[in-house]
Amino acid sequence: MVWLYTLASVILISLVSFLGVLTFSFSIERLKKILLLLVSFAAGGLLGGAFIHLLPETVAEFGFSVTTSLYVLSGILLFFILEKFIQWRHCHHPTTEAHPHPFAYMNLVGDGVHNLIDGMIIAASYIISIPVGIATTVAVVMHEIPQEMGDFGVLVHGGFSRKKALLMNFLTALTALVGAVFVLLLNGTAGLSAILLPLAAGGFIYIAGSDLIPELHKEIGMKKASLQLVFLVLGIAIMYGLTLLQ
Repeated sequence: MVWLYTLASVILISLVSFLGVLTFSFSIERLKKILLLLVSFAAGGLLGGAFIHLLPETVAEFGFSVTTSLYVLSGILLFFILEKFIQWRHCHHPTTEAHPHPFAYMNLVGDGVHNLIDGMIIAASYIISIPVGIATTVAVVMHEIPQEMGDFGVLVHGGFSRKKALLMNFLTALTALVGAVFVLLLNGTAGLSAILLPLAAGGFIYIAGSDLIPELHKEIGMKKASLQLVFLVLGIAIMYGLTLLQ
């Protein structure tokens, strides 16, 4: 049952990579408005996933100690390192399909590593319990929707054709399957979930606090701020609501 739920969840997340094609059905201004609301929703989902599901389950299963805190901090540092070293690179050649800019390839590498970790986190969550796995999957999906739409735009901007950008985005998404299978095969390894769950919580906190919420501050105005707050709280509320199903 754990294998079935995990693989189904990872495949669902991989299919989210195709949502990038929807970016071309909106005007730039409308797209920006939609993306920022999705970013708010994703931030709430990630914070809710970390503080309402992953951390409480970690404490319930393995207790709370300095080691747990260090794993959470390690998760934050891990995602800091990924973001720091896999980033935009400058290139002086014109961007064409024959010569995509290096940042497009770097984006693919970073996305692949990120999805690999997502797959590992989801598998570890399902090993703890089905409800925790579902909650983690929902949190990841919330984050992946705006991210994948953004990644698709980066690849097209970097010189890939739309068809190739969709294909490459999907292939990097499949690394989540590799991470999930790896963890499931190591299911009997003592303490694996005790490491991955707080690491995941740290990663979720970092993404929400460092990547998503700062994006929301780029727009000012009471109406926009209020909408962002509503969607942020909605993301948290949904994660809380999932606890009522347990």
